[in-house]
Amino acid sequence: MRRHGKKYQEAAKGRDIGTHYPPKQAIELVKNRAFAKFDETVEVAVRLGVDPRHADQVVRGTVVLPAGSGKSVRVLVIAVGEKAREAEAAGADFVGVEHIPKIKEGWLDFDVMVATPDQMGQIGQLGRILGPRGLMPNPKAGTVTFDVGRAVREVKAGKIEFRVDKAGNVHAPIGKVSFTHEQLEQNFGAFMDQIVRSKPSASKGVYIRNVAISSTMGPGVTIDTTPYR
Repeated sequence: MRRHGKKYQEAAKGRDIGTHYPPKQAIELVKNRAFAKFDETVEVAVRLGVDPRHADQVVRGTVVLPAGSGKSVRVLVIAVGEKAREAEAAGADFVGVEHIPKIKEGWLDFDVMVATPDQMGQIGQLGRILGPRGLMPNPKAGTVTFDVGRAVREVKAGKIEFRVDKAGNVHAPIGKVSFTHEQLEQNFGAFMDQIVRSKPSASKGVYIRNVAISSTMGPGVTIDTTPYR
């Protein structure tokens, strides 16, 4: 059994483990009890009533957090010609097909890759490198597109991707402890709305079974799921 330090135990005293809090109160508890010396990430964990072993019950999607993610995201765009210039104008950190051989040699100094569909043939060679790291462009995530300018702007503005894991859980960052209560509430609301909209038609019974919010180092606080049923 995992043993937590004194600071964690002290922070955990402020919440009742058996209580399901309204989002606003849960966010206050998380913010007020963050104790790390760095600006902790605020994370949401949602347990869903789906069986991810079945393709028609896989939950995945994206959402643009209204208040941003609080993270500086490095974007690489694989495109040529006018689309490459469009990506540069939108603020991409790295642009061009010349980055493909660099990745083969071990270069991975980016957080998100965006690619135009005509370049996916070359990028497919990088599957074994990018796939395990979650860096492979995907049409469902909006990262395989000819609208590269929009894709770059959305990622820079706080677009995050989520996907249910094998146990039926979805984890996502919704900001930083330094965010205001209002900013975290906005981001939490946008994320949960998208989770609800992503419910597979094959899902039966209770869809959202449990929601908890925590900071990187802090204790989890359980949120009342009644509004999302």
